[in-house]
Amino acid sequence: MTSFVRSILLATTTLASAATGIVPARADIMEPTATAAAATVAAEAPQESPSSVGTGASDRSGEIFVTARRRQESSQDVPVAISVVGGEHIDATGSFNVGRLQQLTPTLQFYSSNPRNTAVNIRGLGVPFGLTNDGIEQGVGIYVDDVYNSRVASATFDFLDVAQVEVLRGPQGTLYGKNTTAGAINITTNQPTFDFEGKAEVSLGNYNFKQAKAAISGPLSETVAARLAISTTDRRGTIYNVTTSQWIQSQDNLGLRGQLLWTPTETLDITLAGDFSAQDANCCGSVYVRTGATQRALNRQFEALAAAQGYAPVSRDPFDRRTDLDTPLQAENKIGGASLRVKWEVGPGTLTSITAWRFWDWDPSNDRDFTGLPIVSKSQNPSQQDQYTQELRYSYSSDTIDFVVGAFGFYQRIDTQGTEEHGAASSRWSIAPSNPLSNDPATLNGLVAYNTQYLKNTSAALYGQLSWHVTPELTLQPGVRLNYDKKEGFYQRRVFDAAGNEVLATRTPTALQAAQLAIFTPQEISPSFSDWNFSYDFTASYKVAPDVLVYATYAKSFKSGGINQNGVPLAQDNVTPLYDVATVKPESVYHYEAGLKTQFWDRKATFNLSIFRTDIKNYQANVNNGQFGVLRGYLANAGAVRSQGVEVDFSIRPSERFNAYANGAYTDATYRKFVDAPCPPELSGGTTAQVGQVPAAPGTPGLSPANCDISGERLPGISEWSFSFGAEANRPVSLLGREGEVYFGYDGSVRTNFSSNPSPSAYTWIDGYSLHNFRAGFRTEGGFDVYAWLRNAFDEDYFEQLFVGPGNTGLIAGLPGDPRTWGFTIKSNF
Repeated sequence: MTSFVRSILLATTTLASAATGIVPARADIMEPTATAAAATVAAEAPQESPSSVGTGASDRSGEIFVTARRRQESSQDVPVAISVVGGEHIDATGSFNVGRLQQLTPTLQFYSSNPRNTAVNIRGLGVPFGLTNDGIEQGVGIYVDDVYNSRVASATFDFLDVAQVEVLRGPQGTLYGKNTTAGAINITTNQPTFDFEGKAEVSLGNYNFKQAKAAISGPLSETVAARLAISTTDRRGTIYNVTTSQWIQSQDNLGLRGQLLWTPTETLDITLAGDFSAQDANCCGSVYVRTGATQRALNRQFEALAAAQGYAPVSRDPFDRRTDLDTPLQAENKIGGASLRVKWEVGPGTLTSITAWRFWDWDPSNDRDFTGLPIVSKSQNPSQQDQYTQELRYSYSSDTIDFVVGAFGFYQRIDTQGTEEHGAASSRWSIAPSNPLSNDPATLNGLVAYNTQYLKNTSAALYGQLSWHVTPELTLQPGVRLNYDKKEGFYQRRVFDAAGNEVLATRTPTALQAAQLAIFTPQEISPSFSDWNFSYDFTASYKVAPDVLVYATYAKSFKSGGINQNGVPLAQDNVTPLYDVATVKPESVYHYEAGLKTQFWDRKATFNLSIFRTDIKNYQANVNNGQFGVLRGYLANAGAVRSQGVEVDFSIRPSERFNAYANGAYTDATYRKFVDAPCPPELSGGTTAQVGQVPAAPGTPGLSPANCDISGERLPGISEWSFSFGAEANRPVSLLGREGEVYFGYDGSVRTNFSSNPSPSAYTWIDGYSLHNFRAGFRTEGGFDVYAWLRNAFDEDYFEQLFVGPGNTGLIAGLPGDPRTWGFTIKSNF
């Protein structure tokens, strides 16, 4: 069905794009802008101003308007560090999901080994780096048309008919339903219109890349309008699996969105929306990168274990882009939902109600040993998630006072059924050679663990923010939030041998039981957590001049406590779960920020500056114990974390023929106190040192520390320096009898090195890299556009992530970033 829809869409949008491209341009159709609201206001503006900082060079509209504070206003008047990326620039740069958006916004970090294990952070904060644990909240809220998306898997889908994306940096909890301690991504889609309009777009490129998008909008009656949008993306993978003779890391995305707008009166708008997205890629895998010495016995490290079974990686050069994973890969991903938004002009303000239901179905299969050996023969944790949200808010604006007050309710249910099984190579790989059981494949072959878990997550909040314009220049803005959270979880792991006999935990296991329990340990826990929290913020802003705004913010926020939804470590008897670590304390967040927003040169140039510091107590960290199946990962509170830095955004538009931007960030994000952190691989794998014993040197077999002090080390995933920059120039021409302009655009990004492990390791630092993208084309005022594009133009070799292999063998696997890609796009608005 997906293939049929894709073929039909590709054919029809190609015909539509080509056909509309030869129709004479209509003077009554306005050129695309970064946002529909901006189009109206820009037409009335006395003079053109550059795009809002961060929008990128191809957005050719005037002043950019945002809804960051739940009301429409110029981004330069908002005392918040904010980047705005218009829909036009999203299309032009191929930034069709949040992951690609990070190349345009330096302080946004996106890491994804698969849709479930996805992290979206801002300024290094948000969610822990590593395997996803459903028992905690996001620190970065993702909103699509005011609807909160609780799972970051939504960030892996293609943007669908997007008008603009706002990236708000810093705590935003007094304005949004869910508490967003690190920031928010506010995505606005194009809305139904009472004038008929449409657009079609087709892209083709190397790696068999095919992408098609289409949208149509118009009236159904005098009071009802509708909009329908569809998109599809398909691309061959970039890594070749020699075991299955398949290309992996492919793209196979389908998205649908429909909206109905009913305006029974001039003061009442009702919008019913529904969407569905599906991914069915041949994904997700990795390649061999290197091995690093650990503190395991030499005959239990990767090179010796591989040699003992006659195994060698298919390639030791990761940028050969070849792998030999032997477990079938699968990443079926479906997400969607429906929402009802009611906006009613009540008295002097606006009452808004948003009722929404969303679902996420995840059906994966992974190769958790990262090799071509049948060590872990099956690893899959299908998950089904439903969420229900209700938000009610009232907003009011006047010359003296603006305010927003709201109430938010949230309920989420997650069910997961996991299966992990070991194969014929596991015994020799996982059991010490001195143990006779290591020579018998039947010891671990067929050993299977079935994991059953569910989570019930309930949240409710009252929030509000007031802006008091003391004078036309001075505004004081306090905000408050009262929040209640409750989480109830269940986790059960049952273990069976190949004959179907249940393996039970025991304090006096036999040799066979001990070998099997070292791989999978049965466990059952029912953790729960509930808490009330109060948070607040205060911002003072002052207009030094009509186009110069300075502001300062202090925020005391929190991120809800959580539960260890994937199990907990065991006590020394290897039987009893450590119930005291089943729950995780809330994060306490203290945020300080000062900023400057200014426009000059007759508003042809924009310069914004922000300086920030965020201190977090009881930081929620994701840690692993390094074993295959004893515990995939669990949550713990680090003592303290600090993120501080400087962000600079600059854009310039001296004329309609040229515009450019440059954004940069310095981010110093470190563990201030984490004295009992998990150790990196070079300090792991040996016998645990007891009190008075001295651990061996890093990478030397012998004693290993029970834990490590990583205070002062950098947080994972954070580059100290990151930049994005670009420009576009155009020139009027007449081509094929049509008046228009030829243009050339460039977008680049640079970042310095970063750690790809929660505890920094010499083996998992990723070198800094730069990416350079070009485009050139011809467009008309009527909305016809055809252009060629080149991304990662210089074919830079870089890693998106590195992974520490299980078992402390020293194996490091990785996910290479996309190589050079090229293609062309034809699109038209009508």
